[in-house]
Amino acid sequence: AARRPIKTYSGGMRRRLDLAASLIVKPKILFLDEPTTGLDPRGRQDMWGVIQELVKGGVTLLLTTQYLEEADQLADEIAVIDTGKVIARGTSDALKKQVGGERLEVVVESQHVARTIEIVTAVAGIKPSFDEGIRQVSAPVSTGSKALLDVLKSLDEAGIHPLDIGLKRPSLDDVFLSLTGHSAEAKEETK
Repeated sequence: AARRPIKTYSGGMRRRLDLAASLIVKPKILFLDEPTTGLDPRGRQDMWGVIQELVKGGVTLLLTTQYLEEADQLADEIAVIDTGKVIARGTSDALKKQVGGERLEVVVESQHVARTIEIVTAVAGIKPSFDEGIRQVSAPVSTGSKALLDVLKSLDEAGIHPLDIGLKRPSLDDVFLSLTGHSAEAKEETK
């Protein structure tokens, strides 16, 4: 690729070249604007590794991204920006706590939905939400793994074997939705 014109490089190759060029001067502060856009999953993981090594080496990094999973993995502190204004700021954990605690999620076969809703209601203390498309019963819980164990025990006693069950902490996508009322992608599409 060294002999080819840069305009023939893929988006991922150009991202890598941009980063390499910016590192020639060994910066103390580095601004990266959506550095993984256009990268395949392997390239994205490689870029994350480079970014993490830079930070370990003492480089202060300002990263802009719409990939909230990326911010969750890479950022020590996050500023959530909506329509050009910072609407929240903090660590990933602090922002997630603003949204609320854990959610218990149970997916069951259709014939077990009603009884599962009863069981989750008894454990969570509130009526859960139900996603009919994936047959998922979910409710916020304050007792974490105890709630999960209690539901598992009750489901087992009722002869119900969940297809999937777990506790879910809010994601940064959940934080963004909660703070703004829309997804990052939806806002981009309206521009």
